Formats: sequence, C-alpha cells, structure tokens
Amino acid sequence: MKIVLGSHPNDPHLEKFRAAYPQVQFVGVTSPEQAKEEIADADAYFGAPSREVFLAAKKLRWIQAPSAGIEFVHRIPELVESDVLLTNARGAHAATIAEHFFAMLLMLTRDLRYFDHAKGAHTWVRANVAGRTLIGLDGKTIGIVGLGNIGRAIARRANGFEMRILAVDAQPVTAPDYVESVWSLDRLHDMLRETDVLGISAPITPQTRGMIGETELRLLKPGAYVVAVSRGGIIQEPPLIAALRDGHLRGACLDVTETEPLPPDSPLWDIPNLVITPHSSGVSQLTTELMWSIFFENVGHFVRGEQLSNLTDKKLGY
Repeated sequence: MKIVLGSHPNDPHLEKFRAAYPQVQFVGVTSPEQAKEEIADADAYFGAPSREVFLAAKKLRWIQAPSAGIEFVHRIPELVESDVLLTNARGAHAATIAEHFFAMLLMLTRDLRYFDHAKGAHTWVRANVAGRTLIGLDGKTIGIVGLGNIGRAIARRANGFEMRILAVDAQPVTAPDYVESVWSLDRLHDMLRETDVLGISAPITPQTRGMIGETELRLLKPGAYVVAVSRGGIIQEPPLIAALRDGHLRGACLDVTETEPLPPDSPLWDIPNLVITPHSSGVSQLTTELMWSIFFENVGHFVRGEQLSNLTDKKLGY
C-alpha cells in the first residue's frame, strides 16, 4: 500500500506513521512533477492535489486534505464524479481560529494598537483622556455565517463574552443552547439587520462566493464589525472598503482575502480600521497535532478497510 504526501512531505510525525503502519509506503513529494510520477500507483494522497496531479493517478482510492476547506474539488470535476473518497481535517483548526477571531476583534474594540503605540513612545495615556472610543462586547449581537466546527467554536467564545448569538447555515443545523437562533441562508438579511459583529466562517463554494456584498454590508447596524476567518472571496472587497472608509462599519478583521498573498498595491493595506493577518488564524501547535492525529486515525481505518472519519460531500464542497 502506498500513500503519497503532497503536504508536509518530510514532517517528523511520519516516523510514528511508519512505525505503526509498516505495510504502508509513505512517499513525500516536493514538486508537481514528482507528485504526478508518484501518484500513478498510489492508493492514497495527503494534501490538496492539482487537477493535473489527480489525473495522473491510476488506482487512487482516498485523499486526505490537511485543512477543513476542500475548495480545490471545484477545480477537479473528475474528482467530484469519481469514487475516490475525500476526507478533511475539520475540527483540528476550530479552537485556534476562534481564538484568533477574538484576538483580532479585541484589537479593534479595545483599541490595542493605539495603546501599543503609546507604550512604544513611553506614554501613559488613558482612553478617556485621549478621546478614544472603546467598545464592550457584552450584550452585542454576533451573527455567524456558517455554524460548522469553526462557527460553533466562535459561538462558544462569544457566549463567554455574554453576547447574543445568531447564525445562518446552508444546511439544517441544531442550535446549541448558547445560540439563540440558527436560520437558513434565505434569512441572511434578517440576521444582518440585528448584527453588531458579523463573523464569516463558512466554506467557499459557488453558493457562498461573493454572498456578502454592498447590500448585505449596509444592512448591518451602523458601527458594526466584520470578521472573516474561513476563506477569501465570500466578502466582496470593494464594498467592504467603501463601508470602512465612510464609517458605516467601525472596523473589520480579515485573516483571508480574495487574492492571497495580498498584493502590495491592494487598498486594503492602508485602511486604518482594518486588521489583516496572512491566513494564519488556524496556525498553532494544537492545530498541527490535531491534524496529524486525524490523518493517523484515518490511515488506520484505511489499512483495516474501515469507514474513514471526516468524510466530505464532494459535490457540496465541504
């Protein structure tokens, strides 16, 4: 049995894999050409293959994505229509992304960049003296788009801040007891009208791409915040920029952008009430260990002919 690793090809965790599954040949690849060569006789692939790499496979039965998002399937119609199983790492990233969500939001609501600048200048300035407006989250309404693992992790932390929690989701979702309501996507506008903080944690699909545009942003309460941590392209960036510049939005936090890396000439860089991080919200030692544990467990299932964990719907894209 052969498993090709197109992601993390030389990670130290593989020593544990090789010891536990001596009947499996684990082959790391570092280039598209090498990937196409090695996948030809592989049984499984770890990573997000390109269409060219996937089409080179002759006997592939399983792909394990190292991320929760599997948007690469939309570029490989042959994969969608095939019998190849696709699993993801959902659950591994949720806690860290939710922490990052509130770290970015609090940077704006508590004006932490201003105070950090004052620290650098050795200046003790209280907010009321400096005329800074600080915002409390207690009692604010957070509206979450996508109540999957990441959305629920955000909601749990919002509950800790004693926020009112609403959500919409493309699939029927049972609301946890700390979430007031979970509505279908056709009630997105109803949710936005009540929202002080909009959280984007939905996967990128043909249905969600560009779904937050000018109309949606203007439905948010004046002075609202927008925080995106799943994938770029769900929020239309030109109307977001306009709403930040004219003051309808008090601030926004983007860990994801439509184009990544963000080009040096992007207008997003120069908006003062916008926090940008480079798609790093899911990065942590915790996430890494959970991702490898999901893959390790699934290799065992695969070797024994058992059902895999974290199976996805390739047609839906999540």
